[in-house]
Amino acid sequence: MLGRVLGDRYQIQQRLGKNANRQTLLALDLSTQNWVVIKLLSLGQDSQWEHLKLFEREAQTLKALSHPCIPRYLDFFEVDLPDCKGFALVQTYIQGISLEAQLQSGRTFSAADLKEIARLLLDILTYLHDRQPPVIHRDLKPSNILLADRSGHSVGKLYLVDFGSVQGVAAQTTGTITVVGTYGYMPLEQFGGRAVPASDLYSLGATLIYLTTGTHPADLPQKDGKIDFAPLVNLSGGFVRWLRQMTEPTLDRRFASAKEALSALDKLPSNSGSLVSVKPPAYSKLILNKSADSLEIIIPPVGLNIATLGLLTFAIAWNSFIAFWTAGALSAPFPINLPFLLFSLPFWTVGLGMVMAILFAWFGKVRLKIDGRQIALTYEMWGFKRHSLRPSLREHINKIAYIPKYFTKDSEGDRVQVNAELSIWAGINKYQISGNSDTLSEPEMEWLSQELSQWLGLPISKN
Repeated sequence: MLGRVLGDRYQIQQRLGKNANRQTLLALDLSTQNWVVIKLLSLGQDSQWEHLKLFEREAQTLKALSHPCIPRYLDFFEVDLPDCKGFALVQTYIQGISLEAQLQSGRTFSAADLKEIARLLLDILTYLHDRQPPVIHRDLKPSNILLADRSGHSVGKLYLVDFGSVQGVAAQTTGTITVVGTYGYMPLEQFGGRAVPASDLYSLGATLIYLTTGTHPADLPQKDGKIDFAPLVNLSGGFVRWLRQMTEPTLDRRFASAKEALSALDKLPSNSGSLVSVKPPAYSKLILNKSADSLEIIIPPVGLNIATLGLLTFAIAWNSFIAFWTAGALSAPFPINLPFLLFSLPFWTVGLGMVMAILFAWFGKVRLKIDGRQIALTYEMWGFKRHSLRPSLREHINKIAYIPKYFTKDSEGDRVQVNAELSIWAGINKYQISGNSDTLSEPEMEWLSQELSQWLGLPISKN
């Protein structure tokens, strides 16, 4: 085959790959002196009609596409030689190295590299999926992604190749079901012969997991049908959760589109932010427990301090007076004493509230817990728990707000201090942790806001 001229124009220089009845050849276009790639489908006794249909579909798809990161269609013709009969698809040659080959050669990819690769591929997928009808690649994997012209800190130019498994959404509604793709990079719905734009997102997520673990997704452990890659990587919690949503086996839990996935990726906090180096103060007694699946913040009891001592003194005086008042009311004849007893009830409520506040300061703790299902903020003492708000679904969390301590003026023009506030919003529900010198210091609040931002993958709002 080497040196032979196909189509009276393309001289074969090298075989790049061979798979069953297909060959990928590097050729020189004798008319333009440009390098081209020829995909040759040989028709023989073991050929199937489905192979030809996919081959023609690839040619028609490439002919209709125009994107700088996708090979350009050049020619399609029949090959009728004594030792080879079939069809040839000619496309532009991209001088790049596949992600598969780069990883096998020892190259490693940082979190920044993974995000850049993800953004470049999501841009290509947005173009494909926005076509009418949408074009689904169906075989996005490391060997079908090429990198070229690497420079500086950039991964270089990225190209998506091999559209031999491509499928239009409209084409799926008729004909027999054909399962195409690569095991480990295919979502469940594709095994059933059904591919949607979100199927390519799964393949992209699985590709990124392979790049960071060095292990093909099919060889990684599974947990509840999901790729259990988190213990093997050193990525931020937000990026881990983004990858998990990309590779959700359940279709309606995955990102619905490449645009949605890109938007979520862009919202992940940058590792170069000013708060990255923030660490818990040495004096902090806060307890932070976090894993890839859950984050828990425990604020321990305040204990005895000037504030609680002052409140205790006032509570003793207040409740002593109310007890004296109530005793006097009880000594009066009934029903004359009834109005006085009723009058004391609101004051008892305030007094008992102060007692509970003192006991909570000494023995109670606050717990904020976020897991894969929900967020909950509880106040706990002696085994009893009270929710500040009803728990909300984890997927509804959409904002983290941190407001440092500031000063304002009250209605009379006096200067007053407003304590620092850290809030997590889940829809309309606001889970709030307030800070002052007796509970949480500003350095502690700053540290917590950064931990939450990185774990949830949400930027910190200053509003």
